[in-house]
Amino acid sequence: MARVTETTEESASTLPTGWGRLVQGNRVIWVIAAVAVVSLIAGIALSRFVISPADAASNAAAPEGGLITVPVEFRALSNNVTIRGDANFADSVEVTVETGDLGGPAVVTGQVPEVGATLTAASVALEVTGRPVIVLPGDLPVYRTLRVGVSGPDVLQLKQALQSLGINPGNAASNVFDAATSSAVAALYATVGYPAPESAEGTTENISSANEGVSNAQDNLTAANLALQKAKAGPSQVDIIEQGNLVAAAQRAVDDACDDPDSNECLDATGALALAQAVSAQVLAPGDTSAEAANVASANRALTAAKTLLAEAQQGALTYLPSSEVLYLSGLPRRVDDVSVKRGSTITASVMRVSGATIVVDASAAETDAKLLEVGDRAVLSMPDDTEHGATIISIEPHVTETGSADNSRFDVLLEPDELTPDQLQVLQGNNVKVSIAVGETEGEVLAVPLAALTAGAGGESRVEIVDPDGDGTETILIEVTTGLAADGYVEIEPVSGTLDEGDLVVVGR
Repeated sequence: MARVTETTEESASTLPTGWGRLVQGNRVIWVIAAVAVVSLIAGIALSRFVISPADAASNAAAPEGGLITVPVEFRALSNNVTIRGDANFADSVEVTVETGDLGGPAVVTGQVPEVGATLTAASVALEVTGRPVIVLPGDLPVYRTLRVGVSGPDVLQLKQALQSLGINPGNAASNVFDAATSSAVAALYATVGYPAPESAEGTTENISSANEGVSNAQDNLTAANLALQKAKAGPSQVDIIEQGNLVAAAQRAVDDACDDPDSNECLDATGALALAQAVSAQVLAPGDTSAEAANVASANRALTAAKTLLAEAQQGALTYLPSSEVLYLSGLPRRVDDVSVKRGSTITASVMRVSGATIVVDASAAETDAKLLEVGDRAVLSMPDDTEHGATIISIEPHVTETGSADNSRFDVLLEPDELTPDQLQVLQGNNVKVSIAVGETEGEVLAVPLAALTAGAGGESRVEIVDPDGDGTETILIEVTTGLAADGYVEIEPVSGTLDEGDLVVVGR
């Protein structure tokens, strides 16, 4: 027990006390702190000797001035107007079919075109109730059925359309639908492979009745003419002889009874002679034919009326063009963009949407740019697939606002691309593309310098300053030049005096 107590006392006498205990118990922390203090002192000392790039630049002296030069170049210059445009098929319109003369539902029975199909003159756009809707070139819409006897601008349009197909419509300058036009319409139906429209019900009976009327009227006229001729012929030979004999007999009786002119016998014979002469004069006198002539005139009028009825009945049998079987479209051929009907459906509104068969780019240009452009100018289209394709300006018109007024600050520029392959057509259609139009270009490569190289002389002349090729690089020469086309920051120059060659250094700044 005494041994344990001794050992404990020795251990207690060896433990650190005060600051010693604090240092020995936190030795790692004190080492780190010492290192940090030393680093801080070293950093402060080094900062007096380290200079930043910014301080070095601010303390540095300015460099000596020098020439900023670029070489004179040979290059082709082109000044372009750049605009953007939408590529679509031209002149898109909704197509409607006139169905008022059908007398019933307008059911589509066949010949429905596919999207992308092309409609040309004499194409069948649709088949409605078993009948064709024939496409013809023209601007005037259909508004009535055309048949023999009608006239107007729609007849003139029909004749011109038929003539464009090589079908003879008769007098193409006349606006009357006549028998020749009817024959031409029949030829049109034969061309599209459909029978001509059937005549109205009862047409055959009307023609038969009219023919009978003409025949009866002709018979009546013949009878009236015979009566008139008989009346104009006068007394017959028998009447003439008979009346002559009666007068002669009365004269002989006078001769026999008038030995005594005052006798009763003579007086009676003389009276009988006068009566015989009066009767003869009456019988042999020309007859009154006014009644017969009136009958002939009446028969002629009846025959004319009968012939008119026959002509009208016959016209009803001639080929006509129903309003529901023709569709006029301008700018043929046309491309079918959308079809809103199908076989078996009933037409209630537009049947399809068509556009021009060729694609166009419809662009817009500011007035200042439009003044630099002309119809026929060539252009370059930046295609969506990063290729380029040529085009030509086909129209430049002031932009028309929604109110219908012209906005002369903007112009619509219409371009027609060069011939496109099917793949190019698919890539271009419906996209907005960049259009570059060269409004000025040099003929090949010319001497050119940056615009900044030009200065003006005392007299307003243009000049450039070049480094003297025979000097030490600090001496320059002023050369007067004439300027040409400026484009892309460069200007075409030609020396008036002195020489100027490609590669000469021209001063653009100091």
